[in-house]
Amino acid sequence: MPHTRTLPAWAAALLLLVVAVALRAADFGNPIIHVDEQYYLLIGQRMLEGAVPYIDIWDRKPVGLFLLYAGAAALPGDDVLGYQLLATLFAGLTACVVASGARALGASRSGAVAAGLAYLIWLPLLGGRGGQAPVFYNLFVALAARLTLRLPGLAERRSIGAIVVNGALACLAAGVAIQVKTTAVFEAAFIGLAHVWWLARVRPAAVFPGALLWLAIGVAPTLAVVLAYRAMGPAALDAWWFANAQSIFLRPGYPIGEIAMRLLGIVAQLSPLLLCAAIGWRRRMVRMTGERALAFAWLAAAAVGFGAIGTFFDHYALPLLPPLTMIAGIALGRIPRVLVGTLLLGVLLLVVERAFIADDAAGARQVANVVARNSRGGCPYVFMGDTATYTLSRTCLPTAHAFPNFLAYTTEAGASGIAEAAEMRRILAARPPVIVASTRRLAIWNPATVPLLQRALRDDYRQVLSVPRSSYRTVVFLRRDLAVIR
Repeated sequence: MPHTRTLPAWAAALLLLVVAVALRAADFGNPIIHVDEQYYLLIGQRMLEGAVPYIDIWDRKPVGLFLLYAGAAALPGDDVLGYQLLATLFAGLTACVVASGARALGASRSGAVAAGLAYLIWLPLLGGRGGQAPVFYNLFVALAARLTLRLPGLAERRSIGAIVVNGALACLAAGVAIQVKTTAVFEAAFIGLAHVWWLARVRPAAVFPGALLWLAIGVAPTLAVVLAYRAMGPAALDAWWFANAQSIFLRPGYPIGEIAMRLLGIVAQLSPLLLCAAIGWRRRMVRMTGERALAFAWLAAAAVGFGAIGTFFDHYALPLLPPLTMIAGIALGRIPRVLVGTLLLGVLLLVVERAFIADDAAGARQVANVVARNSRGGCPYVFMGDTATYTLSRTCLPTAHAFPNFLAYTTEAGASGIAEAAEMRRILAARPPVIVASTRRLAIWNPATVPLLQRALRDDYRQVLSVPRSSYRTVVFLRRDLAVIR
């Protein structure tokens, strides 16, 4: 990587931000990058219209994530582009923090910049092309961890006050991260315990008041949300608690074979970075500094969070990237062939993966246009399809459980706080003017809801549109008593 030895910090940061834009620009304006972020944007938009998460529109992610999407939607211009630009900014800033952290671990300047570049390259490889939750919360965790890497130096100087302030800032950032995705709690626990450990080494008597202060600051963002829902009444607080703390444990889960294949795929994609981290671990025999020990402990905490839910979707591995790439910077900067080979392999994987991604955005907009024209003021129902249909058509929602998986998949049966069959009957009894379904074939269709939908489509609806969507098709059905409006 030429000239990075003399590249000023500001120029390195600018380079990483430019690369973040370049790698993600192809998706700008695409409303269907991933089903999850489509739904997050929908929730954010409806919050601006007065909807309350977990009550008017349901999901199990923390409210901080929806506030980020609501903020993006509040900006002038296209809401889809807005959240994607915000996600790009977060990705670029996280890469800058990764580069700074790599320097703190002893990486050369070229290795630090390469670490930031690796973070940006591997984000889309693991499903982070758009606005998945870790794309946002990785920044807060990385900032907290970067502050934590200061502890050995502060302890060596016996700077008690600086350690306390450092811990306060780090725990605040970690606490915010928890309100973007709950699994950040494992990394937040590491942040807090690391500060307790290093403070105890310098002044044991200060540990108890320091730990209390840090704990209070860390839980403050969550406490603020709890108080807000409590002010709405006991039912609202119960809804928040169920969504954030109970529902995830009620999910039946996916077949073990499918989970194993996902995990194998993630390990394969991460293998170049894992190899770099292993090289960094070998070099610990020469000099395992306090900073490097903290970085490997952070990686372990992120790995616990990755494995906690156990479904192993690729984007669940995104929190591994900041510590992994930060550590990888050690090897990337010291072994030129490792730097070149790792980054080139990452780019090659990205190009190959991109070649197999279907461009279905036009079809999604066509579906939304037909839905908007034919809803006639009623609420269409997307049983299986893109929730971006609601966003693009600006139509009302027939159910608070508008994410299709909640009613369509056995992996959500009994986990969202409703009786799926009863909710399906209620939706169909309202006779939605338009229903969006799919030709997709899955082994996890919910047997309590799918027959109800199939019967309604057969008796009361007719197909008016079919468009390609990945390896299947999205199909739009219009109620038989309505004339189609093209």
